[in-house]
Amino acid sequence: MTAPTKYVYAFSEGSRDMADLLGGKGAGLAEMTRLGLPVPPGFTVTTEACKVYLATGEEPDELGVEVARALADLERAMGRSLGAPEDPLLVSVRSGARFSMPGMMETILDIGLNDDSVTGLAKASGQERFAWDSYRRLVQMFGRTVMGVDGDLFEQAISDHMAQRHVATDHELDTTELVKLTDDFKAIIREATGEEFPQDPADQLARAIRAVFDSWNGERAHVYRRREHIPEDLGTAVNIQAMVFGNLGGDSGTGVAFTRDPATGESGVYGDYLPDAQGEDVVSGVRDALPLTELEHLDPRAYAALGGHLRTLENHYRDLCDVEFTVERGKLWILQTRVGKRTAEAAFRIAHDLGEEGTISADEALMRVDGAELTRLMFPRFDTAGAAEPIAHGVPASPGAAVGVAVFDSAEAVRRAAAGERTVLVRRETTPDDLPGMIAAEAVLTSRGGKTSHAAVVARGMGKVCVCGAESLAVDPAARRFTAPDGTVVTEGDTLSVDGTAGTVHLGELPLTASDVGRTLQTGTSTGPLTDAVLGALRHADSLRRLEVRANADTPEDAARARALGAQGIGLCRTEHMFLGERRALVEAMILADDDTAREQALAALLPLQREDFTGILEAMDGLPVTIRLLDPPLHEFLPDRTELALRIAAAEDPDPRDRALLKAVERMDEQNPMLGLRGVRLGLAVPGLTAMQVRAVAEAVTARLRAGGDPRAEIMIPLVGTVEELRLARTEVERVLAEVAEETGTPFDCPIGTMIELPRAALTADRIAEAADFFSFGTNDLTQTTWGLSRDDAEASFFPLYLDRGVFEVSPFETIDQDGVGRLVEIAAAAGRAANPDLETGVCGEHGGDPESIHFFHRVGLDYVSCSPFRIPAARLEAGRAALIGRAEGSDSR
Repeated sequence: MTAPTKYVYAFSEGSRDMADLLGGKGAGLAEMTRLGLPVPPGFTVTTEACKVYLATGEEPDELGVEVARALADLERAMGRSLGAPEDPLLVSVRSGARFSMPGMMETILDIGLNDDSVTGLAKASGQERFAWDSYRRLVQMFGRTVMGVDGDLFEQAISDHMAQRHVATDHELDTTELVKLTDDFKAIIREATGEEFPQDPADQLARAIRAVFDSWNGERAHVYRRREHIPEDLGTAVNIQAMVFGNLGGDSGTGVAFTRDPATGESGVYGDYLPDAQGEDVVSGVRDALPLTELEHLDPRAYAALGGHLRTLENHYRDLCDVEFTVERGKLWILQTRVGKRTAEAAFRIAHDLGEEGTISADEALMRVDGAELTRLMFPRFDTAGAAEPIAHGVPASPGAAVGVAVFDSAEAVRRAAAGERTVLVRRETTPDDLPGMIAAEAVLTSRGGKTSHAAVVARGMGKVCVCGAESLAVDPAARRFTAPDGTVVTEGDTLSVDGTAGTVHLGELPLTASDVGRTLQTGTSTGPLTDAVLGALRHADSLRRLEVRANADTPEDAARARALGAQGIGLCRTEHMFLGERRALVEAMILADDDTAREQALAALLPLQREDFTGILEAMDGLPVTIRLLDPPLHEFLPDRTELALRIAAAEDPDPRDRALLKAVERMDEQNPMLGLRGVRLGLAVPGLTAMQVRAVAEAVTARLRAGGDPRAEIMIPLVGTVEELRLARTEVERVLAEVAEETGTPFDCPIGTMIELPRAALTADRIAEAADFFSFGTNDLTQTTWGLSRDDAEASFFPLYLDRGVFEVSPFETIDQDGVGRLVEIAAAAGRAANPDLETGVCGEHGGDPESIHFFHRVGLDYVSCSPFRIPAARLEAGRAALIGRAEGSDSR
């Protein structure tokens, strides 16, 4: 018999290991309760209850009884009753999903206040203004969150009252004005919904719980989950907690603290504190908070106690902790803890420092960072030498350099980004509703808020550049402009350069310079704590990984750069890139040749140029493998555009005969679907001498390097093979030319010959193809196109956004490999190929070779290497090491 499901847990019943059931926030509250920290008591409604509600539209039958029982226990513990007319117990109702989703779901504070209990709260606290401030907050939150009233109506009412009283903030409204404001709020609800604000505390609580459940399916929550790849079926827990009040006067307040700086990772206590305020005031940024260190002067005892609790939590979680707290008349309460979101810089520094301190192992430190973060650290920074003074300074909330045009609302950021324009989202402060614009923008700039504001927390989590709290800016969203202190007016569409590392804003576009991390990775010379941390992580990853990391490089310069960044060879050298520029005329001559002699002359002219290219690349990669792909794209790509040619001929009084010949060639070679036409191995078989010329150039470059005392390791790759017969024909030609050059030069050499697996048929017949191949390199760009039956160039710009929005794709299959389809073909082909040819080497050279998630997949299926662009090599090295760790832990390492 199945045990009955329990839907409600007191904080004292849970632990950090129950995050799937209690959500991250509930598990944190339970763990802090177990540790003996001063946590206001409460209970958690589980994610399982939410799942039932979302599936059926009804709460589980048992939930009402369990909530009532837990509430009764809470009332006994507090010695007060929910919403009682005298000294009422008030509770907060907060969401808490398994993974942190800051601001994306709902919170309702001060549940239990009504027209009677507000008087009781005033008497019990001795502060009438505080009681009415709390009541108006409840009516506003409840009206917007639970009853669906437009939040702007409440904000407008607040603005009207502030204007009438000639005050700058709602904090300055007196009790009389707050009473009127509360009445206005209730009238807004009545007019908008046709019902009154509910006076029954039990009804308030039940409806608030349902509203939090509903917020799981809110648009901004969906958007955030898509952005962060959080599963849609997890549901949220709901935490009901006794209220403690930071808005009771000067001896009270609220804040957010971090055990280390979440922007830089530097050790120490960081955060914001706001006297005489509730927690939402800090996170929203509507009032400018004080640095946390000010609490030491305002309330030394509370500050000392907080420091002790922060040390306890960091030691317990062995990581950066993000802590929300309230001081109520000198007593410190801890309201929440979680492992804090951090920037890429902070992630590396914290992991390294905790490892150096012996708090975590080197393996754990490596698992605390990832390739995406390392890539962000390699982004260029602004070169401010000779630049004008910044027009504004703010809090450097999330580092990096971003350039874009100013926009003043989320919708405009989304619209312009869809049109390919870079934007900077400028707001007084952001709210969760701004999430789509924050995702679309290159950077976020706010005039209010600090490192713990909504803008800062969300931007750090997404790796977006962010400057917060630029107080000197007068932002006018209605007029779509802001005014800087020097009088500069920036209107929508003006270009801004936002430096999230320095916390500065410049008018116009600043030039960029290489980041310290990028320079360090090329030179191996550390410049400080951050680069120490990055180098340490890469060294450990290199010591663990099984996958080699090679580069996609087509020039000696790219090859040298890739080697400096740690490449162990070149996995893809695209020879078509060597036919562009001034050499295009020779390719055109080859195409236009009307007899064998003319074609041979054109190929002979190309030969020394190709040989020179290969010689330089082999020299740069001396001692390491260089996989050279024979010409792959259709030849029409090397000819002028058909329309441009036709117009040029039509406009000329005496058209150039060469243009006429080119037009005929373009028309002759025109294909309805050239990517599936005469290209790859087919081109080499159909155009006499083309393969031979390229192979001879490679062979002569190899022998030249050997005679110079080098160690060239060229490999020849034949593209777009669909059948073993194609490969055998091409291989026969390659081997013939290699043997000719060896005999002519008297220099024997070894040159492996392999193929790209980029067609489904090749993957499914890999056992036969492997009999004629020394290696397989999976061209996952084309394999994705041919498996899905779509064009990357067209699809990504047309229906991909719709598919991502509707959940057909969680991520573009061109960005991260489709493991169920394309990945399955890779797995089948690799296994079949190795079974037929045990010495077969397997790698991947599509863009997926540099994608972190894809690298983990390639490790699991047992490939030998990944190849990616030089800039992505450090991240690939890091992820290959992390993949080895995960495989070891799961006992699933292939090969």
